[in-house]
Parts: sequence; C-alpha cells; structure tokens
Amino acid sequence: METMTFPRYSPDDIISYLRSHILEGAEARNLVKGDVFGNPRLDVLHLIYLRILQKVCGIRLEHAYMMPLNVDIMYPQIHEGFLPVCNLYIHMERLLPMCRISDFQIADVLNPKTKRTVRFLSGILNFVNFREFRREVYLELQQSYKLAMEKNQHLEAVNREAALKLEKLNTVPVEHEAEIKQLTENIRELEQLLRQDYRRKQTALQEVTSQKKTDIAERTQKLNEYKVSMATLKEEQEQLKSKIVESPEERKSYNEMMKETIKKLKRSKQEVTEKYEGYRDAVEVLPSCQVELQLYQKKMEIQGENVERLASVSSEARNLEDQLESAQVELKKANTDEMSLKRVVTVKHEKLATAEIQLKKMREDIEQHKCTVLEHFNEVQEKRGAVYDKVMAIRKEIKQKKGKIEQLKDDAEEKATKAKEIHLILKAVLDKCHESLLKAVKTSAASRAEKIDEIREGLLSIQSSVNAS
Repeated sequence: METMTFPRYSPDDIISYLRSHILEGAEARNLVKGDVFGNPRLDVLHLIYLRILQKVCGIRLEHAYMMPLNVDIMYPQIHEGFLPVCNLYIHMERLLPMCRISDFQIADVLNPKTKRTVRFLSGILNFVNFREFRREVYLELQQSYKLAMEKNQHLEAVNREAALKLEKLNTVPVEHEAEIKQLTENIRELEQLLRQDYRRKQTALQEVTSQKKTDIAERTQKLNEYKVSMATLKEEQEQLKSKIVESPEERKSYNEMMKETIKKLKRSKQEVTEKYEGYRDAVEVLPSCQVELQLYQKKMEIQGENVERLASVSSEARNLEDQLESAQVELKKANTDEMSLKRVVTVKHEKLATAEIQLKKMREDIEQHKCTVLEHFNEVQEKRGAVYDKVMAIRKEIKQKKGKIEQLKDDAEEKATKAKEIHLILKAVLDKCHESLLKAVKTSAASRAEKIDEIREGLLSIQSSVNAS
C-alpha cells in the first residue's frame, strides 16, 4: 500500500484545503494543524470525516446517530454512545476503496496515527478533486446535449411546418383547377404573341440599323473626303499666300466664303451625329424590349400566385365560417357548462372552507406533536450524553481491568513456572519415597514371614506337647 497512484500531500496543504473547501465558518477558522496531526483530537477528525461524507456521498448528520431497525437490541441506550463511531467507520469503509485505500480499520477512528491519517486524507482529497473535475465535464456535456436536443426539436418543427406549407402550395383545390388551366392557356397564348411581336420588331430594327449603318459609312467617307479637300485647300492657300499678294477686300470675301463653307460642313456633321445617336438609341432599345418581356412574364407569374392566394383565402374564409358556426354551438354549450360549473365551484368552495378548517386543526396538532417530539429528543440527547459519560467511565475501568488482568496473567505465569518446578521436585521426592517404601515393605514382609514361621514352629511344638500330655 506504500506505492499508491495518488500523490501524498503535506499536512499544511491538507489543512489549507480543509479550511477552504471542506469546512465552513467557525469550524474552518478554529482548525489547527495540531488538531489533526501529532496528538489529534478525535472530535475534530470525526467532524472532518463527516463533512467529507456529506459532500461526497450526501450523508446527513442524522444518519450517524441512527440505530438500525432490522436488529433486535435489548438495551439500545448502551449502544447510543458508540453509534456515531460505528456508523462513521461503516461509511468510511465504503468510501475509501473508491479512493484506492483498502486497509482502513476501526483503530484509525478510535486511535488514529499521523502517517495513516495523512495517507487517508491525501487519497480523499485526490478523489474529491477528480470528482469535481469530472462533474464539471459532465455538466458541460449535459448542457451541450440539452442545447443540441432543443436545436434538433426546433429544426424538426421547422421542417414539419415547411413540409406542410409545401403540401399546401403543391396541392391545387378542385374548384379552381379549371380556372388555373384557362389562365395557363391564356399565359401561353400571350407568351406566343409577345414572342412573335418581339421577333417582328427585332427584324425591323435590324433592317433599319443595317440601312443606318450604310448611311453612316457613306457619310463618314464623305467627311473624310471633305477633310482631305480642306487639308489640300489649306496647303494651296498657304502656297498662294506666299506667291500672291491679294487685296484685303478679296481676302475678306474669300474668308467669309470659307467660313460659310465651314459652317455648312459643321451643320452637316451635326446632322450626321444626330442621326447616328438616333440609330444608336434605336439599337439600345432592343434590350429594353427584352426587359419588358421579362416584366410581362413576372406579372403573369404574380397573377398566378394571386389566383392561388385567392383560392387559399376563399377556402380559409369558408373554414372560418364553419368554425364560426361551430363556435356559436360551442358557446351555447359553454354557457350551459358554465352554469353547471358555477354550481360545482360553489360546492367546492364550501368543501375548501371545511378542508381549510381541518388543515388548521391538523397543523395545530402537528405543531403540538413537534413540540413533544423535540422535548423527547432533548431528553434522549441528555440521556445519551449521560450514557456516553458512563460508557467512557466503563471504558476507563475496562482499560484498568485489562491492565490488572495482564499483571495477573504475568503473576500466574510466574506462579505456574514455580509450580512446575515444585511439581518436579515433589515428583522426585515422591519417587524416592516410593522406592524407600517398597524397600520397607519388602523388608517388613520378609521379617513378617520369618516371625510367622517362628510362630508356626512354636504352635507346632505346643500342640505336640499337649498331645504328649
């Protein structure tokens, strides 16, 4: 048992742990190292064991003073003083094997030793720390499992609601099937018409754009030609300026003519650009037509959804009407039931009043019984204290008598050894006496036989003399 798996704590660590985690209030403040180690106080050590059992096993203080009911005891008052120690030993003997300690004895409760108490307390502290750690882990797992279960239930409920909604959306009422078919046929016809119009408009726009593109190409060619001619004219003008000295009036008229031609060219250029922008806007209108078609399709889908909603609303309205009718019938029934219930409630109120009176009486009787039980309990505790003092005095007397018995045993052993020696001496003396007696008997028998022979001879001589006379 010296090579255990749990660590050995020092007495200071054990005392600090007991103060902070096991004991509370005045018990923790008054705890000293000398109360547990060295010359321990039994009441303090027993209190520590009881607090550990309360924390780990959930054992109450009453359980330490309870007499077993399945045992017939003649005088239970005698056992009351020993009951707390015996019950403490029984509970500790059940707890310590879980702490990897299997050599706990009753002497460790009645006459504890420091090394064994240190080992026992260190094993218990190790088990308590392990228990607290595993308890936190278990609580975290339990919380996560609870959250997961709640989430799973919520998701299952959401899935059920979604499945019901899908069933409602997928199912078409019988009354509106013909309307829905007509609407779907109308939607298909409208889609075909829209597609045909879109194709016609698209072909017309493509033709117009191709013509506009050709016109634009021709105009651009003309513009390029004008630009080339302008460049050549400018070059010629510069050459002529260098060669010919013109009059200012002719030069002004020529400049005005050139300005007018430039204005005309700019106007033609603006017209061409405006037409080009118009053609470009016409080309850009095509995707807007596509967007309009998509909007028409969305509107048709919305109309279909509105039809479905109308069908659902009409069915709900009918259901609500049926529910109203049933609710009116139930209201009439409820009114009749309410009257009957009012009568029952009045009867129950009367019964409750009588029951409350009986409860008051019962409470008064219970309080009186509690007072009597408390008085009896106080008397029993006083008797228990007196019996405990008597038991302690009897224990002291038993210890004294045990010491006397041991002394008497030693004296008896000494006397027995002396008696054995005397017996051996007496036996030797008796053997010698027996030998001397045997010798004396033998000599006396021989002398007796000689005397008998002499007497016989004397008698024979007397008889012979008598006969002769």
